[in-house]
Amino acid sequence: MKCEFCGGQTVKRKVRKQHWLEGRLYLVENVEAEICGECGERYFHATVLDRIDAMLKAEHHVKERLSVEVVSFA
Repeated sequence: MKCEFCGGQTVKRKVRKQHWLEGRLYLVENVEAEICGECGERYFHATVLDRIDAMLKAEHHVKERLSVEVVSFA
């Protein structure tokens, strides 16, 4: 597919996705995406995003827990 931003060609890859659900942040590994070879823009199919939501709402294995700082730039 062509990138909507720069017109570059995309390639299917598995990536780590930051995913917000119900006010919580998750890092989900091995998510299939289309990645632009020119600008790096990432595209996720709606069915993949729906599957992530369903997985996170159900009981799921937690590989690792991380601590994240939240800061204000202003």
